[in-house]
Amino acid sequence: MTDRSIIDWPAWTHSPPGRYVLEWEQTQLDRVVSDVFGYHALQLGLPQLDALRENRMPCRGLVLDAASGASAPYRFPRGRAAAGNGVDRGLDLGAGPAHGGPDLAAAPAALPAPTGRSAVWCDLLDLPFEAQSVDLIVMPHTLEFTSDPHRLLREAERVLMPEGQLIILGFNSLSLWGARQSVGKMTGRPFVPAAVDLIAFTRLKDWIKLLGFDLERGRFGCYRPPLDSEQWLSRYGFMEAAGDRWWPIFGATYMIKAIKRVRGMRLVGPLKVKKPVLSAGLAPAATPNTRNHTQ
Repeated sequence: MTDRSIIDWPAWTHSPPGRYVLEWEQTQLDRVVSDVFGYHALQLGLPQLDALRENRMPCRGLVLDAASGASAPYRFPRGRAAAGNGVDRGLDLGAGPAHGGPDLAAAPAALPAPTGRSAVWCDLLDLPFEAQSVDLIVMPHTLEFTSDPHRLLREAERVLMPEGQLIILGFNSLSLWGARQSVGKMTGRPFVPAAVDLIAFTRLKDWIKLLGFDLERGRFGCYRPPLDSEQWLSRYGFMEAAGDRWWPIFGATYMIKAIKRVRGMRLVGPLKVKKPVLSAGLAPAATPNTRNHTQ
């Protein structure tokens, strides 16, 4: 597999189909993350989307990986790492492990992030955060750029707090866009950028259930055909409402929102055996006394 799809990702997001997809995803994220509360929230990759724009948590971070195409066009700032600048101060570093939060100060270096966020450079497959320290994780197309999607999901499960929420966005392989992507990969001209094969919605549901997540909601979108022209995409605008009603599972993209469940154990002490209560019996009016009997 070449790096063509990774290199083309920034350019694709500015193309008509790229803007069409990002606009739908930004709208969905703004609506979903606005009612997720807590203290720490993370967006893994894809800085072209501001996934936490409408979220009101005090500590929000943008996590980027130098080896992932989801971080393009940004690259790891080695000069700043040598200077030891650390992460941006937009995130409250005082809420670290001592306060039950992630140790963001241990991350290598950062680039400027959107207002109210801090950028953290690290390996997405080895997140530098303590277990059960994050309330919300958003992964926009991140699984499609990592070499080990299942390991990345395990990392997300590790750092999420009990009842923490995970939001995943991706391209739907069971759609017209997925069909064109499959044909394009065989001809060396993929339609959407992805370093690995597109992950089917049903397969992803099985993965998150195995990790102990409960699927709260799922939504498909972008029902227009996979076209490169802004004019032709506009002509098929009527397919949005029709797709939501008649063929919802064939949208080009999907969004999954899941909640981490921790099944606790119930400790059982020594079993207390209750003696059965005997029903009241009849007692004789007078009890014979052997001393009153004559021999």
